[in-house]
Amino acid sequence: MNKKVSYFLNVLLLIFIPIITIWLLIGNKKEFETILSNFQRAGVGWLVLGLLLVLLFVCSESVIIKYMLKKLKCHVPLLRCIKYSFIGFFYSYITPSASGGQPAQIYYMKKDNINVGYSSLIMVVIAFTYKLALLLIGVFFLIVRFSKMCEYIGGLMWLVIVGFILNLLYIALLGALVVKPLWIKNIGIKIIHSLSKIRIIRNENKYINKINNICDSYVSSANYFKENLHTVIKILGMTVVQRVFLFAVTYMVYKSYGLSGTPFFDIIAIQAIIAIAVEMLPLPGAAGITEFCFKHMFTAVFGAGYVLPALILSRGMSFYFLIIVGGIVTVIAHFIATRRSYGKAVLNKDNQKECEK
Repeated sequence: MNKKVSYFLNVLLLIFIPIITIWLLIGNKKEFETILSNFQRAGVGWLVLGLLLVLLFVCSESVIIKYMLKKLKCHVPLLRCIKYSFIGFFYSYITPSASGGQPAQIYYMKKDNINVGYSSLIMVVIAFTYKLALLLIGVFFLIVRFSKMCEYIGGLMWLVIVGFILNLLYIALLGALVVKPLWIKNIGIKIIHSLSKIRIIRNENKYINKINNICDSYVSSANYFKENLHTVIKILGMTVVQRVFLFAVTYMVYKSYGLSGTPFFDIIAIQAIIAIAVEMLPLPGAAGITEFCFKHMFTAVFGAGYVLPALILSRGMSFYFLIIVGGIVTVIAHFIATRRSYGKAVLNKDNQKECEK
């Protein structure tokens, strides 16, 4: 399937699945009218703070990108790094399991003449610390507030466990690729060869080349992790703060309704658990399942009357607002990159004509 068609279909899913999910959660017309009434009671000031937290979340990754580029002796303006972050989150949110974000960031970094080796290394470190930070936050709160978290999670414990396992496997694979890329390459090639023998896959060489390219790009990452462990630990700390910025958006929604009784860190903990449960699922933006989990786990926090308006506001700010802004930034970046490429092509053509005279 053409990538543009695939992205378009994913965006449609992002629009319609949450609408259908929320409609199913509402139940009837009377409840819908109550939700609309409660929706309008949210304090605007707190919601503005929520939007600022979303921007801080994006800019935190930009700071990490700039920090790593500086460590690699590559000086790039922070504004350009913010561009990479918005593009990354936009593509992550419209692709299953957030698979499209980092390739898009590497592409646009290359357009800005940043070495692919540098950008690939940065994306590896960010991917590793982003997932590890989430698990550390989740594990911390499960240990500190175990009984309370079990109350919030309720019957969705199985989904949280599956999410933990998938995230652990992802981190383990990334870690193995970083520490032993050649070892992983050999295992991958053996698996591809076995699948080819039993005719599950046909083009064996195509998949072997993909494995070679991925694993070769991780060789430099392995050296970086070994030689700059202190830097990676600093980035992990920065990523924990980055994650908290986004999780805190729901707390701003909570305060916007003048509610009290649930501590700030309980709301952060619930959001972290939801993220662990849904982020690795093969759905663009984890659409549908995120809304379902939010309603299930936050009903005790917001109450039956406010939980759905809170869901719409929280998801709207932390997800759809980011998609809209990220989409605008991506379109502008694509337009500038295309115009720059066209200008170079015209210049090269003119130079060729001059040489032919």
